[in-house]
Amino acid sequence: MRFWGKLLGLIFGFMLTRNIFGALLGMWIGHRFDKGVGFDFEGLNRESEMNRQAAFFYTTFSVMGHIAKAKGRVTEHEIAFATAYMNKLGLKGDLRQQAQDAFREGKLAGFPLKERMQKFKRSCRSRNDLMLMFLEIQIQVAFADGTLDPSERDVLHQIARYLGFSASDLDRLLEMIIAGESFHQQSGRTGATNGKNHASLVENAYKVLGVEKSSSKQEIKKAYKKLMAQHHPDKLVAKGLPAEMMELAKQKTQDIQAAYDLINKQK
Repeated sequence: MRFWGKLLGLIFGFMLTRNIFGALLGMWIGHRFDKGVGFDFEGLNRESEMNRQAAFFYTTFSVMGHIAKAKGRVTEHEIAFATAYMNKLGLKGDLRQQAQDAFREGKLAGFPLKERMQKFKRSCRSRNDLMLMFLEIQIQVAFADGTLDPSERDVLHQIARYLGFSASDLDRLLEMIIAGESFHQQSGRTGATNGKNHASLVENAYKVLGVEKSSSKQEIKKAYKKLMAQHHPDKLVAKGLPAEMMELAKQKTQDIQAAYDLINKQK
């Protein structure tokens, strides 16, 4: 049901005439506007959301290609990671082609990283949780071969800076993401609850939440709730995360929940 025309007509009619008759006239004109041409605000919001998702999708894979090329050439690890990432997202047909095209563009010399990041930030409307998710994905790309080359770290710092994050923010996030990858792998292994493996699992659980072993239960719970809110799949999709990437957010929340549960057992 459209009502925006009537509402705006009422407001502008009153502002122009300063009397009830002008307001009613404006409301009538607005009603005709609603019935005729109309202006679909809901459709505009949906279109805006789709534009943000498209921007997130294309920027993710183009910057992924740029990071992969940071060391001078794209290695088998980066190619395998990008391919596995597309498989994990279930990308097929046109979507997979778009991802591949974006990845190839990112590898080109002279890729305008700053311009793309500034444009991406505007499309995100400076939503920190959405930009953090983007940064987390790029960290995983850089760490695809198990090491972080200085050139890759430099690109990550550039990306973080363009998005408005400090060097300390990135370093903290790096530790959390790298620990998260180890935690996820360790959690799925048989025997992870024994001896050194268990001690390492617990240590990584603290890093996943970004807290210290000396942190109080209240501090740990606060960090847990904050991270769960930041990575809530439905909220992220509503803010601009492509629906195809929802599984990444789900996996992240599962790891956060598992880390929190493990820490609670130790306290």
